Amino acid sequence: MAKTKKEKEPKIKIKKAKKGDFDKIIDLVKELAAFEKLEGPDDIAVRRLYKDTFGKKRLINMLVAKEGKDILGYAIYFESYSSFLAKKTLFLEDIFITQSRRNTGIGKLFFDRLIEIANDMGCGRVEWAVLDWNIDAIAFYNKIGATPLSNWEYYRLTL
Repeated sequence: MAKTKKEKEPKIKIKKAKKGDFDKIIDLVKELAAFEKLEGPDDIAVRRLYKDTFGKKRLINMLVAKEGKDILGYAIYFESYSSFLAKKTLFLEDIFITQSRRNTGIGKLFFDRLIEIANDMGCGRVEWAVLDWNIDAIAFYNKIGATPLSNWEYYRLTL
């Protein structure tokens, strides 16, 4: 009996990252750094990222897009707070999908799951930043109904 197209293609699932996923996640973090023309994490930063994700005092949450055993992307998020809404905000630090799998619906799957998580957490909003030259990401965010914040600029003080 012939398999249908749906049976041939493994289904992509968005799942909570596990310790065994970490090496592939770091490969994707380094791919993101190269995409953004930045230095990737050094060995000390990699160890901190592991501890902050999987340690006893977790600071961040991480999702992965999996197709079978392959990890195609990741998202890092954490909780912040809006004093004006008096509600939590889900802040999306990173969302990244490997180059060869972009424009295949994985980004939408990530955002569907992140919105579900934000609702479960009682958040009033989801926020993130995007580089102004990343026109593909900006087009995607516009397509899903996100809007850029006007009158705000992000600043950074590196310690």
